[in-house]
Amino acid sequence: MPGVHIGVGARSGTPAEEILALVRSALAELSGPAGPAGPAGAGHARGGGADPGAAGPSGRVRVAGPSGRVRVAGLATLDARVAEPGIVAVAARLGVPVTGFPAEELAGVAVPHPSRVAEAATGTASVAEAAALRAAGPGAVLLVPKRKGRRVTCAIAGFVLIHPDKAGCCQDEVTSVARLLPLTCGYIAGEPDSPHIPTPHTTADMDTHTDGPHTGSHAHDLRHHGDAEVRDEKLVDLAVNVRTATPPDWLRERIAHSLTSLAAYPDGRSARAAVAERHDLPPGRVLLTSGAAEAFVLLARALPVRRPVVVHPQFTEPEAALRDAGHEVGRVLLREEDGFRLDPAAVPEDADLVVIGNPTNPTSVLHPAETIAALARPGRYLVVDEAFMDAVPGEREALAGRTDVPGLVVLRSLTKTWGLAGLRIGYVLAEPETVALLERAQPLWPVSTPALVAAEACMTRAALAEAEHAAHRIGTERAHLLAGLAEFDEVRTVEAAEGPFVLIRIEGADAVRERLRLLGFAARRGDTFPGLDRHWLRLAVRDRATTNRFLQALDQALLLGG
Repeated sequence: MPGVHIGVGARSGTPAEEILALVRSALAELSGPAGPAGPAGAGHARGGGADPGAAGPSGRVRVAGPSGRVRVAGLATLDARVAEPGIVAVAARLGVPVTGFPAEELAGVAVPHPSRVAEAATGTASVAEAAALRAAGPGAVLLVPKRKGRRVTCAIAGFVLIHPDKAGCCQDEVTSVARLLPLTCGYIAGEPDSPHIPTPHTTADMDTHTDGPHTGSHAHDLRHHGDAEVRDEKLVDLAVNVRTATPPDWLRERIAHSLTSLAAYPDGRSARAAVAERHDLPPGRVLLTSGAAEAFVLLARALPVRRPVVVHPQFTEPEAALRDAGHEVGRVLLREEDGFRLDPAAVPEDADLVVIGNPTNPTSVLHPAETIAALARPGRYLVVDEAFMDAVPGEREALAGRTDVPGLVVLRSLTKTWGLAGLRIGYVLAEPETVALLERAQPLWPVSTPALVAAEACMTRAALAEAEHAAHRIGTERAHLLAGLAEFDEVRTVEAAEGPFVLIRIEGADAVRERLRLLGFAARRGDTFPGLDRHWLRLAVRDRATTNRFLQALDQALLLGG
């Protein structure tokens, strides 16, 4: 029988061993006296661009000769990759030639597993499948469709023979049926039968301009937030750090029931008392706010400070609010080589307001509570954003509830764990004098009745137990994500992650992010965080199935970038 042709798509610099391993794996699928049974009516593709959707007869495909071995006639790839050392070395090991085809020629070959991203990057919907079919010639079919490694794809094309499974089948009849096995590469946006997984949360319209007073010459878009990554597009959301499948049903019901009281003005006393009890504090140390974002604005406008400093990389809204209030803001930039960990000595001694997140967004680093407490000074406000602390099992390193740290101001949010971004509810824990200053800067009835009801509901023992369970589950899913990312040589992670997100560095991450969007995934850009640049991305922790699909998409995005 004629030999088969192997199409290869490989990123520049891919070693021969990696290419050969995938080629051998694909060839193993063809070895033996008969390949696996092809489904009746299976899709197929012919060399030269025939329709890939026509049906073929049912039967078992025999691809090997009498010895059971597959004869390889040659390797095929893009002409731009024909001299790639890894591909040349594999061809030499197999003792076959390498044929290169121009992208425009391969673009005319219909393939059963096209990729919009591949087409945008190379002009060809699948280099491996198209090259294999084109090299094998008219009438050839895919014997093994696209298979993927970390930096390489391959496919095998040739002519197949039907082995009779039923009486009446004509043995050795040449047919065009292709053995299209199920893809194992997970979700790829736009492919038939791929699941549609929209973002679980609607998004608000956010100001994303870069030349306002809050940015100035600092060249970071401080008002860009993760929801802008998923606005107006149905993408799998790894950009917004809100827990999926929230709010839970019991919380939805409590909120819905509160709508019967909308005729009355909001009364926050009960919710305030519940928050105080949850943190073992008197109510005078609690201020309910319309989300943590309002708290940052109140701090910027109400506190009598002259030398505010923000520790970065960190959530950018505190600095934006301070700049909008007319403050000159100092920055302390934590470094990757130090694991983005806080060195208290780096904070200027004359700073009279210091803002830091714990765990920090976007680095996911959890700083020791005593390291942060060491920043306290007489005459200094120490603002700690603990919006993600309830995603840390046991809330270890939390400062909420502490009364022994002078000038301490702790911010909490119910947005992330309970899925209440659209309701706007958070709170401040601080000395009574500080609470009074902030409260005087608030408008009347700043928090709605439904938000107050939600706050009280989330302070119950049952709710706290549910949050603790969710925190443990997030830790498990985060470990799975980090383990998957560790398989990529191009990806560097901040390994000390403790929050519901991870920060990664990829050379040219901005371009990778765009390719991921074409594949159906939204990741949070990192270049809007002071201290980071275009080579950083933040990824929300999701369930294992979503993570696996994302890792496959990342693999493809990196492959196309090579």
